[in-house]
Amino acid sequence: MAESQEEKFRRMTEAPVGGLIAKLAVPCIISMLVTSFYNMADTFFVGQLKSNAATGAVGVVFSMMAIIQAVGFFFGHGSGNFISRELGKKNSAEAEKMAATGFFSALTAGTLIMIAGEIFLEELAYLLGSTETILPYTMDYLRAILLGAPWITASFVLNNQLRFQGNATYAMVGITCGAVLNIALDPLLIFVMDMGIAGAGYATVISQFFSFCVLLLGMQQHGSIKIRVSNLQFKWYYYKNIINGGFPSLARQGLASVATISLNHAAGPFGDAVIAAMGVVQRITMFGASAMIGFGQGFQPFCGFNFGAGLYKRVKEGFYFCVKTSAIFLLLIAAAGFVFAPELISLFRDDPEVIKIGALALRLQCVTFVTHSWIVLSNMMTQVIGRAVPATFLACARQGLFFIPAVLILSGAKGVFGIQLAQPVADICTLICAIPIQLKILKEFDNK
Repeated sequence: MAESQEEKFRRMTEAPVGGLIAKLAVPCIISMLVTSFYNMADTFFVGQLKSNAATGAVGVVFSMMAIIQAVGFFFGHGSGNFISRELGKKNSAEAEKMAATGFFSALTAGTLIMIAGEIFLEELAYLLGSTETILPYTMDYLRAILLGAPWITASFVLNNQLRFQGNATYAMVGITCGAVLNIALDPLLIFVMDMGIAGAGYATVISQFFSFCVLLLGMQQHGSIKIRVSNLQFKWYYYKNIINGGFPSLARQGLASVATISLNHAAGPFGDAVIAAMGVVQRITMFGASAMIGFGQGFQPFCGFNFGAGLYKRVKEGFYFCVKTSAIFLLLIAAAGFVFAPELISLFRDDPEVIKIGALALRLQCVTFVTHSWIVLSNMMTQVIGRAVPATFLACARQGLFFIPAVLILSGAKGVFGIQLAQPVADICTLICAIPIQLKILKEFDNK
């Protein structure tokens, strides 16, 4: 039997902190791991085509996927943060209006991205960092991916709205169904139907549409806020809250895309093997970080409910629990990644040059992997409680303010090694900024 909103409020504001966050986090972790499988699966199966150009094309188009996901996170986090705070205030009517506004706005934005992208396909491929040798593969894959933009953006909204209500299990089911289908369709479309890299793109689109349908069904279940056209609001009040709560996500994901484009342009002069290697490293580190992000996502609805209810001491307790737990987890993951770096790279591409370049890049990133615990959770908390300025700064810092200059400067000064070193440098610089910002906010909680 589904939980009522009153029962959910009591659970979120009264249950023991550690156990509650862990329970909320498990389906979020599974959802994030499964989400990362979408690109992991494409990279793995395209790698079996024995072409650095094809593998590189997946890495190039990854930045477009990041843009599409950024729009979904913008509306999903913007509406979701508002929903969790309003539910913490026991104001379901406002939460329902925001749910509809965020969903339909994302669907519209995804449709516009699809139309514009298909019209300017070749120009977009070059902008993303495609080289002449990679271009045919990039266009085939990109053409397919763009068709899924409306469903991908809307799916991210539904996923986040469910999660911010404390219904992460529904979100997990929707994402998992799509990922399983994607893994099944990839070999069928790529090899059996001989569609090549385009088959990987269409497999992703079909899978994302299936996830969208399952998630939309989950939103209509008892205990969840319903999506109704009648609740759609074209008022500045709602869009202002979406911007405040979602812009940090848009900045983070959008700059991740710009960072990938910068990486592709910096790696381009050194050959397709470097682009392919760094693309594989991105997928592997994304997979490792996804579990950490999922744990933080379990903290977000807890944070929103309790902040909305004025339980600041409980919010602070939850933050430190998450930081300590995730730091231990990340240390273990980093150790495994450092030791087995060559083997992990070879899973996706068996080219010796790709393995050599990718293994060193992965090991360097493992050294600073633990910094994600403080950085990510600080960013998530400032975003949920409506601190738009520090949240946006932290969202921009790692992949934008620090990584983009680092990869452009270091690639010119140190060549391929500079490209490999850029992400660890950006991680350290971001941590130095994140510590005082978050400590100041936590001190304010003590005063309240």
